[in-house]
Amino acid sequence: MADKSAALATEKEARDVAESARESEWSGPSFVRELFLGRFRLDLIHPHPADDPEEEARARPFFDKLAAFLRRVDSDMIDRTGEIPEEYVQELRTMGAFGIKIPREYGGLGLSYTSYVKAMAMVTSKDGSLTALLSAHQSIGLPQPLKLFGTDEQKRRFFPRLAKGAISAFALTEVDAGSDPANMHATATPSDDGKSFILNGEKLWCTNGTRAELLVVMARTPDAPGKDGKPRKQITAFIVEASWPGVEIVHRCRFMGLKALENALIRFTNVKVPRENILWGEGKGLKLALTTLNTGRLTLPASAAGGSKAMLNVSRWWSNERVQWGAPIGKHEAVAQKVGMMAANTFAMEAISGLTVGLAEHGGYDIRLEAAIAKMYNTEHGWRIVDDTLQIRGGRGYETADSLRARGEPAIPIERAMRDFRINLIFEGSSEIMRLFIAREAVDHHFKLAFPIVAPESSFGQRVRAAAKSAPFYATWYPSRWLPRATTYGEFGSLAKHLRFAERRARKLGRSLFHAMVRFGPRLERKQMVLFRAVDIGAELFAIAAACVRAQMLAKKGNSKAVALADLFCREARVRVDALFDRFYGSNDQAIYRVAQQVLRGEHAWLEQGIVGMMDIEAEAELATEEGAEKDEPAVAR
Repeated sequence: MADKSAALATEKEARDVAESARESEWSGPSFVRELFLGRFRLDLIHPHPADDPEEEARARPFFDKLAAFLRRVDSDMIDRTGEIPEEYVQELRTMGAFGIKIPREYGGLGLSYTSYVKAMAMVTSKDGSLTALLSAHQSIGLPQPLKLFGTDEQKRRFFPRLAKGAISAFALTEVDAGSDPANMHATATPSDDGKSFILNGEKLWCTNGTRAELLVVMARTPDAPGKDGKPRKQITAFIVEASWPGVEIVHRCRFMGLKALENALIRFTNVKVPRENILWGEGKGLKLALTTLNTGRLTLPASAAGGSKAMLNVSRWWSNERVQWGAPIGKHEAVAQKVGMMAANTFAMEAISGLTVGLAEHGGYDIRLEAAIAKMYNTEHGWRIVDDTLQIRGGRGYETADSLRARGEPAIPIERAMRDFRINLIFEGSSEIMRLFIAREAVDHHFKLAFPIVAPESSFGQRVRAAAKSAPFYATWYPSRWLPRATTYGEFGSLAKHLRFAERRARKLGRSLFHAMVRFGPRLERKQMVLFRAVDIGAELFAIAAACVRAQMLAKKGNSKAVALADLFCREARVRVDALFDRFYGSNDQAIYRVAQQVLRGEHAWLEQGIVGMMDIEAEAELATEEGAEKDEPAVAR
């Protein structure tokens, strides 16, 4: 239960903490940022970043070992027992799977991010629990922030251990602090001599926490004066050894899927952390976390694409194998439409993931929006693909692999895939948080220029200055959002019409966001249903562009089949885009919100009558409080 004695942050405090950690400046161009400004800058993503033949050759031996290992893995046993055998973990260590991106000078494989996400896609196609183990260690665990922000001395100390398989974890979330870090209660207080910090608090849902040797822990350090001179909350990142006194694994969390997930509630009691174990700098922890997640999120889009490929493989086989009413079920339109869209969406998911990783690998781009959209879009579309696969398999999709095997049928674990995949819409930023993040960045340019004009707290002088500052931009930008471009995209052949559509709708998106700001003023940030439609339009336009660019790249390499998949995907995406524009302002939004508030006030509790229900909320809360007061749960043995 949450500690209700600890005061939660106000709305303003939460916003201030989040804004202080935002990357307020753009480190490079961004295709998606330009989209939200009504500019279709295809030159930023076309031609598609090229693969590196030398990197592919370096990675091939590792991929061969990984594939051979995965074929031997008994994933049904892992799911059944909720444990990953130590011999599996040791074999992964031996092949270097915990040090894929760690430079070779420190004992790692020194492979690229492209190779890393391809490896995670391969693992996901077999076992989600293994993906969680490897990716939590390398995407958000110590290797990634150490590579980005670690000192040379820290890299010399920790990289060799990590490369050999010392598992790491990332400890940010608390009972009251998830997407809202202002509610963080874990503290790190400087010692009297200033040489160390004393860490106290608890961290929840720490993936790899029950198995980790090294932890990246976020904690509040003493407030520092902000730009306005007022105290500002500081969050600092520390490297913590799990073996240190005061570090306690209180509970191993269990979930509906990923049964072998090594996830922990961890308690820190007077843990002495040397000052040299601070990552990046005091007060930079939250910005470190957000920056790490910007690239760390690239694992999930690739994993979602890998899992979707596995679902497509099963669906294609079963749609040919299963005969009903005198024909394979794939010949019936009810199933054929699922298979067709499954293939088109899987292609688009791989295009989005491959393009975003390629831009990150190339360097010089700011991919925070591309990464967020890739995570949001691929996990949501991947979930639909898993759901459709289960529907195509019917009762066999709902039946466990062990049960199928016991009665002599192929043990295809679709129900496990569904249980394992669902967390991806929550991991590393839920879909709702991703949309909020994208929406905030989407309107950032307008807010910087024009927000003071409509902000109620602005003085007359501030309004005049803001108007003078913004006038030159809007005098040219706004009229140009109505003028068509002469670009034909002829080199894309049959896909050119989709790019012309995307270019036109991008200009409309830019206008629509500006109109929304004028219409709602400061209230726009609360109009999440409107903003989310804008985000979804931007995501679809990015997906259209990515699919076309990848299809053309593959066609040049001799794979003309990709064009058909891109064409089908774009046709359907265009329908979704126009539907979103048609209801951009949501004529029913107010009615939906009004009823929701009535429900929350209990005005429709009558609708819940006639059931027993899953829990008595008040009784459960009282019982949990009593049990917590009587005893602490025993620590889990390492």
